[in-house]
Amino acid sequence: MTERELLLLHAASTWFLTGLIWIVQLVHYPLFAYVERARFTAFEAEHCRRISWIVMPTMLLELATAAWLVVAPPAALPLAWSWTGLALLAVIWGSTALFSVPCHRVLERGFDERAHRRLVATNWVRTLAWSARALLSGAMLAR
Repeated sequence: MTERELLLLHAASTWFLTGLIWIVQLVHYPLFAYVERARFTAFEAEHCRRISWIVMPTMLLELATAAWLVVAPPAALPLAWSWTGLALLAVIWGSTALFSVPCHRVLERGFDERAHRRLVATNWVRTLAWSARALLSGAMLAR
């Protein structure tokens, strides 16, 4: 794979996830509050099952290409950019593990207003980190 192809693959995965996280943040997660309570556990289970098929492969691709940019950095890019991108991924993955997953575990048992509010509030960490990554990957492509 050429450096350009690596950068394009990396940017594509990052931009896809950035667009997705904004939809989740502004549309999908807030709508959880409108799901009929009697059907919420089924809704939450389906949400987790279906979103995982979209998110996990793309997040793994993004992580692999980000790591590759650190291990074999393109000559035209400052190494700090690659490390910054990887650090932002650590924030995203850490926030997912520390905040999002525990909130979803509570919501799997039924709608819980506190867990829902926490999910929406803490998801801003991922939304902003992915947005920063999108800008960074754009700068990498432009260089």
